[in-house]
Amino acid sequence: MPDSLESPPPAARDDREERDDRGVVPPGPLVVGLDIGGSKTHGAVWAGGTLVAEARSGSANVQNVTPDDAARSLTELFHDLLPADHRGVSRVVAGSGGVDTAADAERLRELIAPHAPGAPVDVVHDTRLILAAGGARTGIAVIVGTGSVAWGVGEDGREARSGGWGYLLGDEGSGYWVAREAVRRALHRHDLGQHPDALDMAVLALNKVSTPTELIGLFHSGAGRTYWASQSRAVFDAALGGHADAQGIIQRAAVDLTRLVLDVVTVIGLPGPVVLGGGLAMHQPDLQARLVALLHDEGITDVVFLDTDPVMGVRFLVDETS
Repeated sequence: MPDSLESPPPAARDDREERDDRGVVPPGPLVVGLDIGGSKTHGAVWAGGTLVAEARSGSANVQNVTPDDAARSLTELFHDLLPADHRGVSRVVAGSGGVDTAADAERLRELIAPHAPGAPVDVVHDTRLILAAGGARTGIAVIVGTGSVAWGVGEDGREARSGGWGYLLGDEGSGYWVAREAVRRALHRHDLGQHPDALDMAVLALNKVSTPTELIGLFHSGAGRTYWASQSRAVFDAALGGHADAQGIIQRAAVDLTRLVLDVVTVIGLPGPVVLGGGLAMHQPDLQARLVALLHDEGITDVVFLDTDPVMGVRFLVDETS
């Protein structure tokens, strides 16, 4: 799932702190939920329906990191989530970006399975967690974080998705896209012989370079999409200060994200609720306001921005299928 970009994720809580006062896990089946984003994996454990532990590790997204890195992140996460003497896990529900085919899901399932021997492992696209975390059975989920995607399901069970193709093919309106537009703008202005302005200077400072041309090599180097997505804050800060071009970038992001929603509405015929999650959607009021205005213009008025972590949607999904 695309991640929180503008505010650092909450520190992983000691799983022991989530158990009862005696340090004993409550009775009942253990369900593990995973929200696997581009830069981190957030895990939670429920015992008999009670949340007893949370932990975070690096990304286990099989399209963004190597299988070895994904395996290490999952090993670390399960170690932190479950005590050595825990009883068997009864079910795992994992939501992840990049799960576009049955083969994608199976690759991730094979990495998770050793940590929950004998338990069924359900792998779903991370947009399903967004909708579930919003307490909705039907509607449209939108992730706006490192990447961007919209997914929806109608009353008749019909599903549709728009976007989520990855940064090389799309991800318009995402943190990566916003930062890339700022870099492109700095380079274009440099080509025209213009001196760096406040937004350009912020981009240069974040990258510790002195001229826009140095950004070219850096952009094509090993710096990944998570690195660049984190720099979207420069655009939001400049927009807050009244920078017209920064505001223009954010408006274009909102327009592109609105288009994703409308694409899904066209297929499933259901105009809401629209539940938005991901770092930009949850932490950038300017983008929120623009999205609400554009969606309202299209007759979509039931718009919800998550105020809880998407992994909490696992409890809703489990209750639905129990």
